[in-house]
Amino acid sequence: MALPAYLDPKNAIATQRSVYFDYDIFAIKPEFAKMLEMHGKFLAGNPKLSIRVQGNADERGSAEYNLALGQKRADAVVRALKVYGVKDSQMESISFGREKPKAIGHDEAAWSQNRRVDLEYPNK
Repeated sequence: MALPAYLDPKNAIATQRSVYFDYDIFAIKPEFAKMLEMHGKFLAGNPKLSIRVQGNADERGSAEYNLALGQKRADAVVRALKVYGVKDSQMESISFGREKPKAIGHDEAAWSQNRRVDLEYPNK
């Protein structure tokens, strides 16, 4: 049996799952439009599949501020996916604020990796 696209390491659905943001911004950059379209069409075509849309922020700012910013980023990605027919019931948006950094460090290189939304698919 073939692996589902979201588990196949050779498939872009499995490998392209993060949207990165500029500092203090929750608007999606144009360079992520194609990736979100790909995920949106995939999810709309697989209505029984659901994902978690996880918002993140870098370490700057208060914990409360970063939780709110991460949620705004996650909600922006949810709105973008809904354009392609993904149903609310297929998505859960949550914010980790600064609690789940992708990169460790106290410079722009690390911060730019941590200002993101990750699309988490089921792992089986």
